[in-house]
Amino acid sequence: MKQKVTVVGAGNVGATVAQRLAEKELCDVVLIDIIEGVPQGKSLDLTEAAPIEKHDAHLTGANFYEESTKSDIVIITAGIPRKPGMSRDDLLSTNRGIIKSVTREVVKYSPNAILIIVSNPLDAMCHVAMEESGFPKQRVIGMAGVLDAARFRAFLSMELNVSVENIQALVLGGHGDTMVPLPRFSTVAGVPITELISPERIEELVKRTRNGGAEIVGLLKTGSAYYAPASAAVEMAESILKDKKKILPCAAYLEGEYGISKLFVGVPVVLGLRGIEQIIELKLFAEEQQLLHKSAMAVQELVDAMKKMP
Repeated sequence: MKQKVTVVGAGNVGATVAQRLAEKELCDVVLIDIIEGVPQGKSLDLTEAAPIEKHDAHLTGANFYEESTKSDIVIITAGIPRKPGMSRDDLLSTNRGIIKSVTREVVKYSPNAILIIVSNPLDAMCHVAMEESGFPKQRVIGMAGVLDAARFRAFLSMELNVSVENIQALVLGGHGDTMVPLPRFSTVAGVPITELISPERIEELVKRTRNGGAEIVGLLKTGSAYYAPASAAVEMAESILKDKKKILPCAAYLEGEYGISKLFVGVPVVLGLRGIEQIIELKLFAEEQQLLHKSAMAVQELVDAMKKMP
């Protein structure tokens, strides 16, 4: 029987996730959105592209969750972007409500699903999804590190004029300007980038990675990134669906690893059929550990702010 993935939110990120899942022929796809006609129209459009793209994935659009029944994975992209004049707490409060509502519906119809959270503020929304679902920590995963590492890899490829396929990179921490790219764990065909690029230039590329999302928002003016975030979520889903056991940087619930407890923070994990099958704990230098803890503190602030909300 073909596996099934539900994507909640039919905006740019969600629709692109659905497209990539179908065109890779990974699963059947259900696209859900509250706006009547949008998920149905986008699913039909993607279905009409199938003969050209040569896949037989079945796509369904819906406004309610019955169609999502017995999904293997649910990828949650629903939520609002931060708008001018909106405080961080406004965004946090609104998206918290959306994720709580979505998660309740998901659990009702797919109690054994694995959740991949894409909605922002990402690390905080993972907490909401885990609390609302009651799922074990292995089945609630945040999409952040794969995207951030991909941006770092892209910038390194541009800098060195070599194939992106030769580049591996690692980014830890929360999804935001406190993320922690790790140059000494980043390589080109096995060669550490510290052997190929000056420290000053590496620091500039690290800074660009931290501001990767904001750079795109600044260029688009009226929206945010969606191609790369969608690709990142799909790479995670593929590793789970195919039980590939890829080591990928994801937001995972830590219970003492890296000296951090009861927080979702980006770390390298093994992703397989059961979700997070292992957390990889690296030996960090003191400065790297300090930066990771600073990033974790930024996540903790968001979690604490949510606890004060009605």
